[in-house]
Amino acid sequence: MNGLFLLAQGEGGPEQVAQAPQSLLQSIEGYAQAFTDPEKAATFAGNVLAAIAIYIVGKIVVRILTGLLEKLMSRAKVDATLSTFLSNIAHYVLITFVILMALESLGVNTTSLAAILGAAGLAVGLALQSSLSNFASGVMIILFKPFRVGDFIEAAGVSGTVEEISIFSTLMKTGDNKQIIVPNGSIYGGNIINYSAKPTRRIDMVVGCGYGDDLRAVKAFLTILVENDERILKEPVPVVAVSELADSSVNFVVRPWVNSADYWAVLWDLNERVKLGFDERGFNIPYPQRDIHIHESAS
Repeated sequence: MNGLFLLAQGEGGPEQVAQAPQSLLQSIEGYAQAFTDPEKAATFAGNVLAAIAIYIVGKIVVRILTGLLEKLMSRAKVDATLSTFLSNIAHYVLITFVILMALESLGVNTTSLAAILGAAGLAVGLALQSSLSNFASGVMIILFKPFRVGDFIEAAGVSGTVEEISIFSTLMKTGDNKQIIVPNGSIYGGNIINYSAKPTRRIDMVVGCGYGDDLRAVKAFLTILVENDERILKEPVPVVAVSELADSSVNFVVRPWVNSADYWAVLWDLNERVKLGFDERGFNIPYPQRDIHIHESAS
């Protein structure tokens, strides 16, 4: 057991790992000699019974502790996926300590075993560095819930509907029904835009008319267009206002609020109705243009 602390402090480094096979071989030789000496055989039998007792009692204690951990996480409303994963990790770590204690009662040099386990754990940790980063990010996503299953988000350079959140990755579906598996480290390491987080959204439109058009008539048309759509919310009050006297047009901002589920349908309908309404009323939708004046000089 002390080997873990020695390894962590730098005192159980490569030398101790290299000596581990020799220490284990010496322990095996000692067990072989026990069968030729009655006193050693009795001592060995007692150690075996003690090791079995330690393992059985330890296994019961581990089961109780992991059960308490699961209850605590359940009361704290920790996600079921994360709760199961953490309880499994705790179970295997505690069982490892119980096995080391049982082996120590047999006279096995557990310092050498701990050194081997520590070195192996370090090697595995370095090899799985990116996976551990994804795991840590997955824990943060599950705990703090920046998005949930069913939300439409933009993260890690892609956008789509979240279908599944696991410990290491998040499964998303794009609008054209493509499946994307995104590592959690890429998601949590950047900006996350959750379009479904709020129940309402504001539509931002810019509508331009010509300088020769009746400004009041254009504004009145846009206002009526917004007021007549039942999907547009009365509160907050929609905004229709002149925002810019641009190079080729007078620009209006049209900013109605809708339920998040109606966002795209209302936006597309408004674009269509603006174009049809402008055509019916003779309003112009300007495009960038430049006047060229040609002067002839008398020769």
